[in-house]
Amino acid sequence: MEPLPPQRKWRAITLATLLLAPACWSILAGWVTIVSDDGGGVANPEAAVAFGLALIPFVFIVLAFGSEHPRAASAVFKAMWLSLLVGIPASAIAGDAVTGIVAGVGAGGVCALRADDAHNWRARALAVVLASVYTFVLARTAGAIVLLAAPIFPLTAIGVADHISEWKHQRVATPT
Repeated sequence: MEPLPPQRKWRAITLATLLLAPACWSILAGWVTIVSDDGGGVANPEAAVAFGLALIPFVFIVLAFGSEHPRAASAVFKAMWLSLLVGIPASAIAGDAVTGIVAGVGAGGVCALRADDAHNWRARALAVVLASVYTFVLARTAGAIVLLAAPIFPLTAIGVADHISEWKHQRVATPT
């Protein structure tokens, strides 16, 4: 199988991120309303959380089919399970929803985004960990503004990790 051109990979990452943003914001708006004492916020917070959670599988569908994953349907299924297995404990450990969303979607994205020979799953996993830690630190220091940018972190980190892996693979393959 031919390596996926970078333009096609970044198109899949961009479209999936554009779908992830409203999902993330809807989940967070619902959770903030549910846990707030003043009762302000979203009129129906449970529906907002449900809407956001319902969009997450489509993020992985866009990512898998957009990156031409050879087994896209099973990759989406694995991505969903991995996102739950990583995202729920990450939210519990971090004590916030946004870190768990970034960690869960990033972990699922590792499965959903097609990996070529030059790509390294360890580099992808490290990228997701770094994106999650970055989100955790930003949520504590920058405050609520991080909620706007958080959907950009997980899938972009995987794409950057793939480019670094490709660069290293190319450097090893063509000695100077």
